[in-house]
Amino acid sequence: MNKTAQKRATVYFDPFLHRALRLKAAETDRSISELVNEAVKAALAEDASDIEAFDIREKEPDYAFEDVVKDLKRRGKI
Repeated sequence: MNKTAQKRATVYFDPFLHRALRLKAAETDRSISELVNEAVKAALAEDASDIEAFDIREKEPDYAFEDVVKDLKRRGKI
């Protein structure tokens, strides 16, 4: 990503997390910004995957927990 397209933000970290982040950045020869961007991208990708899974399963029937438990008991499974 080129520098002009990047946006600046102030983020406050727990002191212990910040220390770990600084150490990881130094150990991996990457910047804190790179590590944070990577983590945010991973979290957003997981969210996108979850949304996709919800969309796929949207048409599945819903079962009330109480009904499922009663059915399990009726069939001698619990």
